[in-house]
Amino acid sequence: MIKAIITDIEGTTSSLSFVKDVLFPYARTHLAEYVKAHAQDDVIKAVLADTSKEVGKDLDIEDAIAKFIQWIDEDKKITPLKSLQGLIWEAGYQKGDFKGHVYQDAVDNLRLWQSKGLSLYIYSSGSIYAQKLLFGHTEYGDLTPLFSGYFDTNMGGKREVESYAKIAEQIGFSAEQLLFLSDIKEELDAAKAVGMHTVWLTREGITDTQAAHLQVLNFDAVEV
Repeated sequence: MIKAIITDIEGTTSSLSFVKDVLFPYARTHLAEYVKAHAQDDVIKAVLADTSKEVGKDLDIEDAIAKFIQWIDEDKKITPLKSLQGLIWEAGYQKGDFKGHVYQDAVDNLRLWQSKGLSLYIYSSGSIYAQKLLFGHTEYGDLTPLFSGYFDTNMGGKREVESYAKIAEQIGFSAEQLLFLSDIKEELDAAKAVGMHTVWLTREGITDTQAAHLQVLNFDAVEV
């Protein structure tokens, strides 16, 4: 019996294009302005210090900004960059420059599942901070109360079996009592390897009945 559901974000609860075409370009565009405006804030000082540590030498603000832009363009998953992006996105959400995208069917079913007593969790490559920002600023309002917890790559890579074992242990249910939703086969393979139930979201295409995991077009077709 399923007692908890863990869901990915991009391509699962939310559009792939929201992160790619809205969040990342917004952070890149506003990065230099934000860093210079908040250079004396403790949190930015810490980000800049971590950046210097990451590259192995002291960087001034201009050098650090150039390094951040380089990392964005190279799609690097580096902790100080992720922290800075989260801060810039928070400012954007608060100013109303955009809202976190979540599919209507995801919202409806997440609410339904929670009302049935299922515990809901997020596991995404984006930081927990960024996850909470997205779900806290949607066109449906603040959805963060729906979730019992959040996981990011501090648990390990999303294609690594051990990551899902750690998540199951932290949630406190056996893997067989957990359902993992994602649009990425390799992530589902890793979750299934520890005994989790899996469902493959294929929002952009058609389902394949011969696929390695049950495929559905949206959350309405997920049976729990």
